Amino acid sequence: MDWMALASTLAGGAIATVSAGYLDRRRWRRDRIDQRTEARRALYGDYLAALSQARLTFSRLSRDTGASGTERGKAAWDAFDPCSGFRHQMTISAPGSVVAPSEELYRILRDLRNAMAEGLLLEDGAYAEHRVRYDTALDALRAAMRDDLEAGP
Repeated sequence: MDWMALASTLAGGAIATVSAGYLDRRRWRRDRIDQRTEARRALYGDYLAALSQARLTFSRLSRDTGASGTERGKAAWDAFDPCSGFRHQMTISAPGSVVAPSEELYRILRDLRNAMAEGLLLEDGAYAEHRVRYDTALDALRAAMRDDLEAGP
């Protein structure tokens, strides 16, 4: 009888230890997923903010008919610079379903930067075409980011 009580105690202790280890592992995995999701959420927000700031600068430049070509070029390049660092972070941190639309939007904004540096103005029909391409690509990127973060529409 004494052996039976000892065996039951050992079996109960083993089950409790294994259960606790299993639950700790699940909690650790869930916390790790949450941390990665939050890191991507912060990166996505920072990247969208940098893209938006650059696009806003380009919008202002499109209305500035008094700026010299050199001033326009420098302002366009300076506004676009922060986007490049975030682009590289996106390629290593985001899933492919987000990287593809991110790259597309980056290229479209880069084309707009080049056009702004060359003197594109709001009155030019090409400016509206650039804006439509940018807005469409931005919508696609936002949708991919929401899907990745499971944030819904």
